[in-house]
Amino acid sequence: MPLIEITSLAQPGVEVYGNLTEKQLRHQYEHGNGIFIVESPKVITRALDAGYQPLSLLCEERHVDGDAADIIARCPDIPVYTGSRNLLATLTGYVLTRGVLCAMRRPAQRCVEDVCGNARRVVVIDGVVDSTNVGAIFRSASALGIDAVLLTRTSCDPLTRRAVRVSMGAVFSIPWTWMDAPLSSLNNIGLRTAAMALTHRSVSIDDKTLLAEPRLAIVMGNEGDGLPQATIDQADYVVRIPMSHGVDSLNVAAAAAVAFWQLRVRYYRPCCPPLPCTYIV
Repeated sequence: MPLIEITSLAQPGVEVYGNLTEKQLRHQYEHGNGIFIVESPKVITRALDAGYQPLSLLCEERHVDGDAADIIARCPDIPVYTGSRNLLATLTGYVLTRGVLCAMRRPAQRCVEDVCGNARRVVVIDGVVDSTNVGAIFRSASALGIDAVLLTRTSCDPLTRRAVRVSMGAVFSIPWTWMDAPLSSLNNIGLRTAAMALTHRSVSIDDKTLLAEPRLAIVMGNEGDGLPQATIDQADYVVRIPMSHGVDSLNVAAAAAVAFWQLRVRYYRPCCPPLPCTYIV
């Protein structure tokens, strides 16, 4: 284990944790697939379990034999930069969650057909720009039966530090990729599309025909403006969530969770007798 004590913010190797922006990490630092930062031992462990490649570790001195010990044992060949709590907070601009950060190599981008090949439920994140919302959508998607995630280029990168943290590592457990083709292209791989929007042709989220779709892509739009009209026009369904008290919309992360639950693939576990009105996902 190459343990390197930091005494200066100019220490070679630690620039990825403080001097470079998320955009620089993604596009400009080194050649290849870029780098992203993972925060907290639990989320770092989930990334390692999913096969992501660690490059270095940054942790408070007291965590070398504590919260970071298992991670260090799993990654004996990467440098471990360590220093005082105050020095590391000055470097990163924030107090480290559980005192540990890990720089990891970005994976190669996958194609839409590969990610969605066997997927029965997919979410398309279209123009959602807030990292907290993107992380929350991934967490709900992983928990509520979504098989894959597609993002338009106008959406926040799901490997930003905050999106990864809010998702609690769900960005590592569910397949995802960027989507450059029009929404209608998903029909070519057997997916029907449901745009979540309020229009004159919106059907309720409990519409029986919609629920019966064997393969469905649920499209979530921008926090302020919703989905572009061109995207709505291409969708096979336009879907609304019925609401009370004059409320016309929900936060996109909350709306996504409702949509994922209602539109989930429903089945009974074959080894158990069915319970009245009870579905197991």
